[in-house]
Amino acid sequence: MAADWSPLDAELAKWQAKGLQLPLWWRDDDAIAPTTQLDQLSALSQKLGLPVHLAVIPETAQSALASYVAQHPQLIPVVHGWAHQNQAPEGQKKCEFPDQRPTQVALGEIQQGLARLQALFGPRLLPMIVPPWNRIAPDLVPALADLGFAALSTFTPRPSPLAAPGLAQINTHLDPIDWKGSRSLAAPERLIAQICDQLRARRKGMADTREPYGILTHHLVHDAAIWEFTEALIARLMQGPGQVWKFDTKDDLK
Repeated sequence: MAADWSPLDAELAKWQAKGLQLPLWWRDDDAIAPTTQLDQLSALSQKLGLPVHLAVIPETAQSALASYVAQHPQLIPVVHGWAHQNQAPEGQKKCEFPDQRPTQVALGEIQQGLARLQALFGPRLLPMIVPPWNRIAPDLVPALADLGFAALSTFTPRPSPLAAPGLAQINTHLDPIDWKGSRSLAAPERLIAQICDQLRARRKGMADTREPYGILTHHLVHDAAIWEFTEALIARLMQGPGQVWKFDTKDDLK
C-alpha cells in the first residue's frame, strides 16, 4: 500500500502560506568504500538537489572512497567515530565512546579518526564528528573542538545550538529504518506523523526554528521501500520549504 502523504502535504502548505523556510540536510552513515548502493545514494542526491554528508568509518575507509568522493561533489565526508566497534558494557546500549572508557584512549581514537580522514579527503572533509549509534560520553564533548572538530552530530532535536564552546550541534531527526523489527521501512504512517509533529512544533515556535532538519539514512542496508520513501520525503521537502543547509562557522557556531 502506498504511503498517505496528505498529512505532510497539509503541514507543508501551512509553511508555504506563512513563507517559512526549513534548513534541510541529509546524513548517511557507515561508508567505507565505493559500492552499487553508494552509486544509488549519489545519484539520488544529485536528482533531489540535496547533498549527502557521508559519515565515513576511519579505520576501514578505503582510498578508493576518497577518489569516488572527489568525483562526486554532492558527497560531503564527515568522521564516523574510529572503528564503529561497540565498547559499552554488556547490557548497555551500543556505544563506541561510553563513559567507561578511559578519556585519553577515547579522545586518542577520535583524533586518529580525524587525522586519517583528513589525509584521505583533504579539504573536502567537514570536521564533523558523528559518534557511532549517535552516542558519546558527555565528558568527551568539551574536548572535541580542541581536537579540530567544528560540529557534533547525533539524533533527536538538539538541546542547544552548541554542544560545547566552539562546537556546533547539528543533529538528525528522522530515520526511516525499523532497526528493532523488520530492518526494512518503518511504518510510513508513523514516520509521516513524526515529521508532521516536528514541523508543527517549529511552525508554532515551540522548537528551535534555526536547527537544520536532518534526514538520517544508511545506504548499505536500504531495500526498495526505504529508497522509495526517502526519495518521496526529500522531494516533498525540497519542493516546499526545504532549503539546503551548509555549515557556516558564522551562523552555526553562534
